[in-house]
Amino acid sequence: MRSLSPGLAALGTGAMLCALSGCAGDAGKGKIVQTSATREATTLPPLKANLPELPDGAGKMDDDAPEELIATHSGLYYRILRKGGRHHPKSYDTVLAHYRGWLDDGHQFDSSYDRGKPTEFPLNGVVPGWTEGLQLIGEGGMIELEVPPRLGYGPHGKPPTIPPNAKLHFVIELVKIK
Repeated sequence: MRSLSPGLAALGTGAMLCALSGCAGDAGKGKIVQTSATREATTLPPLKANLPELPDGAGKMDDDAPEELIATHSGLYYRILRKGGRHHPKSYDTVLAHYRGWLDDGHQFDSSYDRGKPTEFPLNGVVPGWTEGLQLIGEGGMIELEVPPRLGYGPHGKPPTIPPNAKLHFVIELVKIK
């Protein structure tokens, strides 16, 4: 597994969380986001991919984790690796999550696992791909997301760690809904 460069490690949790959130501030507070769980399947074909390598410290995925990522109407691809409990977060909930993020070339740009503790954040304060995707699993669940640029950082990226029009990949464990 690749590790963060000294420059990225120096950014620290707050800076990377700000990067994930786009420093959204009050934007989107109270906004209810419809999830793919409440929509019909999209016309985008499933994406067959190898199961992701889980970071050190991650829990196990379900034995029946699917081989394909499913697309939502928004274009987010996801694969539920562990379903979790019945309680799913809403777009306005604050959650505690462990995650690892990487680019198409495999370069890891952030990992709460590497820092040794999960990160707490409001679900409506992160990139739209996370807001949509985390609502698909229950507390204790794990999901793999492939976030297209328009649900991530778009044409501007988030320099210096995320280039313009980057597709983002994540494995996320939903530790707790606050």
